[in-house]
Amino acid sequence: MSVHTLRIGELSRRTGVSPELLRAWERRYGLLDPARTGGGLRLYSPDDERRVRAMQAELERGISAAEAARLALAEPELGTGGNESALHLARERLTAALDDMDAEDAHAALDEVFWTFMVETALSGVILPYLRDLGSRWEQGAVSIAQEHFASNLVRGRLLSLARGWERGGGRTALLACAAGEQHDLPLIVFGLALRERGWRILFLGADTPAASVAETADRVRPALVVVTAVTSHGFRREASKLAALAQDHALAIAGLGASDDVARSLGCRMLAGDPVAVAATL
Repeated sequence: MSVHTLRIGELSRRTGVSPELLRAWERRYGLLDPARTGGGLRLYSPDDERRVRAMQAELERGISAAEAARLALAEPELGTGGNESALHLARERLTAALDDMDAEDAHAALDEVFWTFMVETALSGVILPYLRDLGSRWEQGAVSIAQEHFASNLVRGRLLSLARGWERGGGRTALLACAAGEQHDLPLIVFGLALRERGWRILFLGADTPAASVAETADRVRPALVVVTAVTSHGFRREASKLAALAQDHALAIAGLGASDDVARSLGCRMLAGDPVAVAATL
């Protein structure tokens, strides 16, 4: 059973379907299966969101509302083998398009991914596995520098388009930056998107951000969390004294391949290890 965490307003924002129409689909077709709090508040699950998106897709094909609802209800729930198969096919299509440097087909593949799946599912089931595979194949010489740059820039652009407005809202603020000299910001963007899906406000400074700039921004906005990433430990040790000073005044965490318990202890901060989407779920 999926965890029910979304209020109807958030479900409406994610899917673009008005709360009134969502209630009508729930009442007429049983499309949604919300849980209820003790106070009677409806809470919706990722599977509810999936069914809404599936119904939207069927309606776009010209199917009647009743038939669209029937088809949406018949689709497998998130986490089932059917969903895993769909994610695998989506990864294969995206990989083929990006390897061929076919921007049109790559964008079409990503359109389908973000239309079909929740943002967190798309990130953890398609985007992150693709990026890991791309990095591995680049190290092995299986893809060229041109292919790697093309793919990274296209995916980065699409993720940043999803990030528009992620600094707004009433949730806690996370300040995200890459360490000075660090250019690899894709995992940090994924992390920010996953946090945003959980109600956080994101202030993103991006690649190659000096520790002094991070500290100045943190002093100004007083975030609940500051995260600095690097792919090598040198990325943190380069400005160790400034990062340690930052950790004394703010809740600092380090992440990325260069982060380790030893580095975190030397800086007096926390280490975030593992899949960015999974880590976001723990905060």
